[in-house]
Amino acid sequence: MREAKRRGANVCRNGFRSLLIVAAFGFGGAARAQIPPSPAEIAAYDALHLAAYRGDLSALRQAAVTGNGLEVRDGQGRTALHVATHARQREVMRELAKAGADTRALDAQFYDAITIAAVADDLETMRAALAIGGDPRAITSPYRGTALIAAAHLGHDGVVRELIAAGAPLDHVNNLGWTALIEAVILGDGGPRHVETVRALVTAGARRDLADRDGVTPLQHASRRGYAAMVALLQ
Repeated sequence: MREAKRRGANVCRNGFRSLLIVAAFGFGGAARAQIPPSPAEIAAYDALHLAAYRGDLSALRQAAVTGNGLEVRDGQGRTALHVATHARQREVMRELAKAGADTRALDAQFYDAITIAAVADDLETMRAALAIGGDPRAITSPYRGTALIAAAHLGHDGVVRELIAAGAPLDHVNNLGWTALIEAVILGDGGPRHVETVRALVTAGARRDLADRDGVTPLQHASRRGYAAMVALLQ
């Protein structure tokens, strides 16, 4: 009887964890909080935000000439820099930084330019965000994570390697109780890019012994899912 109750509790816990994953990241796996400007929002933009989205440097310079409005927000809390990052307008990002824009600003969902580019798997734009003063160690997202955790969860291995080189924290634990290494396993598909993500993290020295809130390590998660290549890296 006691053993049956224990198994029942484990089933309930695992079911709750599955619901938590779906609620946090949606059925498609990508964090729902990453919201690029919609067509309706873009149509309503004027001045700085519109110039940032279009990559119109002349209009941007005119709008930013006094330095006023650099931190004006749209309905999702995006500054012109966030809009430029979503639109992959790297020259605009550099121009905004020169004008004095806050390169570490967070939008309404607590994402900065680095994390926006990391989630988009946009390595060049992320490099631009780093170069203008973005912080690879910043705590971002509603899950109190980092750009590295977001990229690892999606298997963006090139972005992961770049963030590691930039000094992103390897072992930060988000408010779900997960590190970048754990997310690469439990939210990954076990495919080549997630395997390379795990390889990059392990090679850089990410702690393989850090378990989730249920005491399950990355190796145990990989073993349960039959991710043989990850198991080999994590042993």
